[in-house]
Amino acid sequence: MGRNRIYNRVHSMFKAVIWDFGGVITSSPFDAFNIYEQSQGLPKNIIRQINATNPDRNAWAQFERNEITAAEFNVLFSAEADALGHAIPGDDVLACLAGHIRPQMVAVLEGLKRRDYRIGCITNNVQAGEGAGMARTADKAQAVAAVMALFDLVIESSKVGVRKPDPAIYHMACEGLGIPPSEAIFLDDLGINLKPARAMGMTTIKVGDPDVAISELSEHLGHALP
Repeated sequence: MGRNRIYNRVHSMFKAVIWDFGGVITSSPFDAFNIYEQSQGLPKNIIRQINATNPDRNAWAQFERNEITAAEFNVLFSAEADALGHAIPGDDVLACLAGHIRPQMVAVLEGLKRRDYRIGCITNNVQAGEGAGMARTADKAQAVAAVMALFDLVIESSKVGVRKPDPAIYHMACEGLGIPPSEAIFLDDLGINLKPARAMGMTTIKVGDPDVAISELSEHLGHALP
């Protein structure tokens, strides 16, 4: 048994780290939304407002559960935007989704793998673009695939038909990784997605500044990262 592995088990009660993808491993789609809104003369955060209206049954929620097609999403989201007095094609929103991979987060993933932590990903995503990261180009899709290969388990809302913050998706992750919730740390950029994970016993980290999140993760694990 290597020195790193011993250090891990002595200093940490955690066996798994579970990650959101968009806004955690990659830059936030909300930033892309804001850039789009500014370019179109739209109110800041109007896309988030639309997606927060009727959050369990709106176009966004249905698409993340793979209940509607991209074409249907375009029509339904456009209608939701129109109801609030704005012209926003759903296709334009989808074009904003693929963010840039954060290299410091990938370095942490690789470091955790070397220490024998179990690594999982729970992502609310849609069947658009290329792969789990919804990449829009072949080069980006290849880069995302390389990151996804680091995970022991990836749960995509568009494949399992359940999305965060439904507690069922967190149970899927824990069962798939073979650990109780108390042995997992979960990172997400949305508080609403952290709440049910925390309620079932996970330790949670809200990701804003990625470097701050990495520091918090290091404190919980009891050793330096990566």
